[in-house]
Amino acid sequence: MDDVPFFDIQLPYELAINIFQYLDRKELGRCAQVSKTWKVIAEDEVLWYRLCQQEGHLPESSISDYSCWKLIFQECRAKEHMLRTNWKNRKGAVSELEHIPDAVLCDVHSHDGVVIAGYTSGDVRVWDTRTWDYTAPFLESEYEEDEPGMQPYVSFVRINSSLAVAAYEDGFLNIWDLRTGKYPVHRFEHDARIQALALSQEDATVATASAFDVVMLRPNEEGYWQITAEFEVQKLVDYLEIVPDTGRYPVAVATAGDLVYLLKAEDSARTLHYVYGQPVTCLDVSANQAAFGVKSLGWVYEGNKILVYSLEAERCLSKLGNALGDFTCVNLRNSPPSLMVSGNMDRRVRIHDLRTDKIALSLSAHQLGVSAVQMDDWKIVSGGEEGLVSVWDYRMSQKLWEVHSRHPVRHLSFNSHSLITANVPYERVVRNTDLDNFTTHRRHRGLIHAYEFAVDRLAFQSALPVCRASCDSVAGYNYDLALAFP
Repeated sequence: MDDVPFFDIQLPYELAINIFQYLDRKELGRCAQVSKTWKVIAEDEVLWYRLCQQEGHLPESSISDYSCWKLIFQECRAKEHMLRTNWKNRKGAVSELEHIPDAVLCDVHSHDGVVIAGYTSGDVRVWDTRTWDYTAPFLESEYEEDEPGMQPYVSFVRINSSLAVAAYEDGFLNIWDLRTGKYPVHRFEHDARIQALALSQEDATVATASAFDVVMLRPNEEGYWQITAEFEVQKLVDYLEIVPDTGRYPVAVATAGDLVYLLKAEDSARTLHYVYGQPVTCLDVSANQAAFGVKSLGWVYEGNKILVYSLEAERCLSKLGNALGDFTCVNLRNSPPSLMVSGNMDRRVRIHDLRTDKIALSLSAHQLGVSAVQMDDWKIVSGGEEGLVSVWDYRMSQKLWEVHSRHPVRHLSFNSHSLITANVPYERVVRNTDLDNFTTHRRHRGLIHAYEFAVDRLAFQSALPVCRASCDSVAGYNYDLALAFP
């Protein structure tokens, strides 16, 4: 045996590291038991740093941030296992974000734990659920203070890491910079009601659709907001999304009846899809693809489908599903690679395999139609028109748990440790005259719930803190968003 040369003696250390980088964590652990030399190689910081990056642990960190990346990897794995167990057992904490008295919830959106909501009173509110401080600041508008109760309803709200946007029923648009304060940095006016609103998740690009016009807004190099592109379409826009990671020139996808447009800032509006009499029922986009549901009508009924288009080649890649009901929601951007999840009016949630153009799984999830859906590498969270939020382990085809509220689920967003849900009423008028009665008002106003699964506490046993402060004290607070979002 003394005549058999080991490569760790004959080869340089750098080449040995280059060979070991192809091993996974279990194989590195086995190699560390061979000899002292192999143990030093198998526990090298470069190898374990790469493993952390490959599995998505601490993606923003550099190798010099920690001294023992093997220990960091083990801690991240243990935390990931704990979070998955808490998700399955509904173990954590849940809080109800405080409401605005005498107002009904109109629209909700969230990004990375920061929630924005618009109300019939014209108020716009922001919460940072990452800090568990649910006494949220208001975003001020520029309406005259001597006209109380005259502010129009909020139609749409959107938020990303730095901007908050709200569209109002009278065609006005307010844009706030969350890093500078609670007053708008830009105000834009349309001649008619805004039918659709989109905000880029990566940069400061806003798109609005009003009447037959689609406008893209973006700040220039000096920070002044301006119209980057303006398009004219043939019908009223139903859905509008901004394509992520497009670089200097923003790109959007808009649907108007049975037309689907590809809107590039440096080009005119181009028709991506059009079949007469087959309207589009939902839309989502990723960096290079667009997925939308199509309702089949006419003499030749082909069934309702989801079409997946390549945005670069501008052609159809897949025709998925063949359902009797309309597809009401589709999530392409947040789904794992080669998979996509959708919801339908036939009460079913479907996972589509984009490699085979087949349905990988179909779940009977709700009593009425599915209104919101999202998935990751092991679970599905879906919301229904009846107000039910369901969590599924789709690898086992098993429902883990569910919660119910009065109104339809209009917004749903989750990550590894938290879940945001919003139940928005159909009607925007509280019919009962006794608005001071909390029980009566709560039944009509809509709800926003924040779940945190990193807290070792049973969610269904934890109290629901409806208000962290009294209504009188909330009205007297003067918040600065620069402090709320450090």
